[in-house]
Amino acid sequence: HVQLVESGGGSVQAGGSLRLSCAASGYTYNRNCMAWFRQLPGKEREAIAAFYTAGSDTYYADAAMGRFTISLDNTENTVSLQMNALKPEDTAIYYCAADLKFGGTWSRAPDFRYWGQGTQVTVS
Repeated sequence: HVQLVESGGGSVQAGGSLRLSCAASGYTYNRNCMAWFRQLPGKEREAIAAFYTAGSDTYYADAAMGRFTISLDNTENTVSLQMNALKPEDTAIYYCAADLKFGGTWSRAPDFRYWGQGTQVTVS
């Protein structure tokens, strides 16, 4: 049973920083990709960043480029998202996702198998 548990959300003033973490458990095989998405009420889930484990490649949405950094700690089975220079428009629930389906792409939420419960980020 795969479980993803996010932590690190909270409230911060514009220009501040937060670090989100996602602890993965229950894996019996190497996961191919872990990613962060965010979602506003009534909106579709939006891809923010992804880490492909095979080559340690990272990908970022335009909204995250230059401000957010995704990293993976294999020993701790944890993927983190360092968010700097936060803006009010970054306010959302942030979700961790893992394991792309065959042929899937990191920017599409339906292509991921596993999801965390989400953590709220509020920037004022």
